[in-house]
Amino acid sequence: MIAPSILSADFARLADELAAVPTSDWIHVDVMDNHFVPNLTLGLPVVKSLLKVTDIPIDCHLMIEDPDRWAIGYAEAGAYNVTVHVEAANDPVALAKNLKAAGSKAGLSIKPGTPLEPYVEVLKHYDTLLVMSVEPGFGGQSFMADVLDKVRQARHLVDTGHLKLLVEIDGGINADTIEQAAQAGVDCFVAGSAVYDAADPGKAVEALRAQAAGAR
Repeated sequence: MIAPSILSADFARLADELAAVPTSDWIHVDVMDNHFVPNLTLGLPVVKSLLKVTDIPIDCHLMIEDPDRWAIGYAEAGAYNVTVHVEAANDPVALAKNLKAAGSKAGLSIKPGTPLEPYVEVLKHYDTLLVMSVEPGFGGQSFMADVLDKVRQARHLVDTGHLKLLVEIDGGINADTIEQAAQAGVDCFVAGSAVYDAADPGKAVEALRAQAAGAR
């Protein structure tokens, strides 16, 4: 699965930028609050607008403080998957249940320096694990290959039936890094500049998907 990140898109032309990647599996939307991460992007009003102009499922990645309070609004608005950070959530198990009750899938994200092991039981309540392969906050960063150990751990837990979720990765995914991420066991690849800096974003999505499928 390929999920273009609109963090790398032209914010003045978001409807057109979504239309340029029609075969995408998800559209990844980075919500940043300048508190949990040192950047400020967009929020619920923009997500609601995006939902009106595309049928592609919206994957909201909330890099915000107090997601227990704010995340539910994204699910209620119609986002397909709403991902919160385990480092920010007060009660991640209750939050997962509330997101699902509000109509979305529930995703849990971990920063590069956050280990997977303490959260395996928590992840039993989630539909998606988003492994960050850069420090959250800014697009265009270099891929951190050491996080693939966590991907391999998660893949093993899924394959052996201990977890039932999609393994997603976000940060520095491009033609040079997607194959090693696929080999480690990633299901869904978030790609920003690799898609939206391309001459043809739609073809870039197809090329990345083919690379990942070949590596798996």
